[in-house]
Amino acid sequence: MPHITVDYSDVLSESFDRRGFGRALHPLVAQAVDGSVSACKTRFRRADECVIADGETGIAMVHVEIALLSGRTPDVKGELSRSVLQLLRGFVGPVPGHTLHASVDVSELDRGCYSSHQERAVATA
Repeated sequence: MPHITVDYSDVLSESFDRRGFGRALHPLVAQAVDGSVSACKTRFRRADECVIADGETGIAMVHVEIALLSGRTPDVKGELSRSVLQLLRGFVGPVPGHTLHASVDVSELDRGCYSSHQERAVATA
């Protein structure tokens, strides 16, 4: 069930292995929250424009948001955040002249308010 959103600066389009990161991220998240890889969903959003700090040029960013159903301890969420940040560093290559700002936030979805549905389309002849 984890919903994961990754926002990244457009300058990282060529140096960020998004698919590789997602494939490595899902088992890490599933293990950390005692879930399943098949429940993980990640979407990547390229930010065409980012203003960071005082707006100087030469700064790129990646921000990972992980939304979990409520009930995990702060320790579990903190360890997951640190583990994801460490993993991320292996999938973002350097961009000459740019400093990378990377961050991870683990938040909760209210179990009483969250709904989902999954349906497989049947092939027709």
